[in-house]
Amino acid sequence: MTNGDPALTPSNGERRAAAREKARQLREAHRKKERRRRAAVRSTIIAVVIAAAAVVAVVIVSSIHAPSPGPANMASDGILIGKDMKAQHTAATDPDAKPVANKLDSSGKTVTIVTYVDYLCPYCGEFERTNADQIGKLVDSGAATIEIHPIPLLASHSNGTKYSLRADNAAACVANYDPNSFWAFNRELFDHQPQENTAGLTDQQIKQLVKDAGVKTYDSVSKCIDDGRYESWAQTALDRTLAGPIPNSTVKQLKGTPLVLVNGKQYQGSLTDADEFRAFIVKAQADTYSDSKSTGTATPTPTPTATN
Repeated sequence: MTNGDPALTPSNGERRAAAREKARQLREAHRKKERRRRAAVRSTIIAVVIAAAAVVAVVIVSSIHAPSPGPANMASDGILIGKDMKAQHTAATDPDAKPVANKLDSSGKTVTIVTYVDYLCPYCGEFERTNADQIGKLVDSGAATIEIHPIPLLASHSNGTKYSLRADNAAACVANYDPNSFWAFNRELFDHQPQENTAGLTDQQIKQLVKDAGVKTYDSVSKCIDDGRYESWAQTALDRTLAGPIPNSTVKQLKGTPLVLVNGKQYQGSLTDADEFRAFIVKAQADTYSDSKSTGTATPTPTPTATN
């Protein structure tokens, strides 16, 4: 027995149709929800790709060293120090200027020593600490000159602090503002050299070495260090040495540090034997004098010896 008007009671067919419509609506709602989910996933993927591309772009741009002005007194990418430990003065270089190599003394009168060093390189430290005293005495007396090229070859070997690059920048700052203190500051950096693959010295510690070296323009050098003013220049100077050739020598390109040249000839002896390096200096000078004598340009001078 049914209640109500039979005409108002849904038939089986109507119920089935209603169920099918409800199922259709649920499927459509599910499809819309799935489309929204997929769109959200695609948007997320696109955002991630764009972010990754931006990071790659930043890395690429960062790896390209935009030209920047170089420091004064380093027109050759190095600083030349001579008699009485006085540095040769040169104007600051323009961003696109090429380095100007210093001329060798072809007469054999003065020994020309050139070093390419990294302030984090342990081998550079060994050579410097072994030979700094005798090189300093030769240069101070006028028997030799020393041209120092600081290069940040190991900038990635200091736990992300880029110590080599920061130390090079500081050296360039000293060269720019108080070049006659460069030799003393160079020695301080090697006397307090940190170990490779450590964070190295902080900028504040480097500034203390600037004071210890007796730099007279501390405030200017300190600000220069804070600004990282010559970091881009130091990177560009490194690129030039890696590309080569090395001026006034037969060395095609820098392959490691230290690179030590005496009258254009590469020293490849012991880094911890001062006597061996002294003998190399004497031979290099004798060879230069012999060559100049054969061409009629020789000027007889005493062989340089380091005094005690």
